[in-house]
Amino acid sequence: MEKWNQSSSDFILLGLLPQNQTGLLLMMLIILVFFLALFGNSAMIHLIRVDQRLHTPMYFLLSQLSLMDLMYISTTVPKMAFNFLSGQKNISFLGCGVQSFFFLTMAGSEGLLLASMAYDRFVAICHPLHYPIRMSKIMCLKMIIGSWILGSINSLAHTVYALHIPYCHSRSINHFFCDVPAMLPLACMDTWVYEYMVFVSTSLFLLLPFLGITASYGRVLFAVFHMRSKEGKKKAFTTCSTHLTVVTFYYVPFVYTYLRPRSLRSPTEDKILAVFYTILTPMLNPIIYSLRNKEVLGAMTRVLGTFSSMKP
Repeated sequence: MEKWNQSSSDFILLGLLPQNQTGLLLMMLIILVFFLALFGNSAMIHLIRVDQRLHTPMYFLLSQLSLMDLMYISTTVPKMAFNFLSGQKNISFLGCGVQSFFFLTMAGSEGLLLASMAYDRFVAICHPLHYPIRMSKIMCLKMIIGSWILGSINSLAHTVYALHIPYCHSRSINHFFCDVPAMLPLACMDTWVYEYMVFVSTSLFLLLPFLGITASYGRVLFAVFHMRSKEGKKKAFTTCSTHLTVVTFYYVPFVYTYLRPRSLRSPTEDKILAVFYTILTPMLNPIIYSLRNKEVLGAMTRVLGTFSSMKP
């Protein structure tokens, strides 16, 4: 079998959609979702930055989630759209490594950030008197920086490994972005050690935080049901259900995809599941948080009111 010189050749991304009218229609829909995600997350970041009432740990974490979602969707959709509309399928070896690095960084960092947001709600509802100490600005900053650093280190390890695998079977990646597990079937070597690393990494960055989030919200819901104030109970339940909706959309497809053995995975199923956490979730997050949060809606009203009053 002829070997492929990885230093001078491109990968080929087989993509998500067929090159026909149906594929074009779906691509236009994905591009629309992309711009909605850009607008929604940018608006959320701006809203939290300019409204003093949202300068709390919960909303600082939420602004970071919006930033991660912006980078998340920008890592995959533009290249996928360009390749589809231009009829090209190639991505350079270095470009594939860069895309993989940013995708994995956002994946790991967002998983840890969602766990931090669950901890914030747990402390706020179950230990309100300790909240100013446990969730101080310094602690919030440590959580944010820790999420970015740990996500980047994990991503760098996976990306460096992927760039040093000898590829010889094919250059065609059966995916719409450079997902390392989708690249493994192209390798000339046995990759069982790396597949075990993927399992461990997914467990540390996705499964354990997900279990922590589940435990936190279990305690929170238990506390909510024992609240005497109906207004407090309603507000706490609305906030937690919002967070749980976001967590479910993000974690379930991710964990299901990466914790299955390769023998039980199919490229088509992996690509469909990837649409949820790379395209749909970044678009849905700002909508979910704005429509189901009175404080965010109130901030939107105040900012829009200020903007209207500035008009001549």
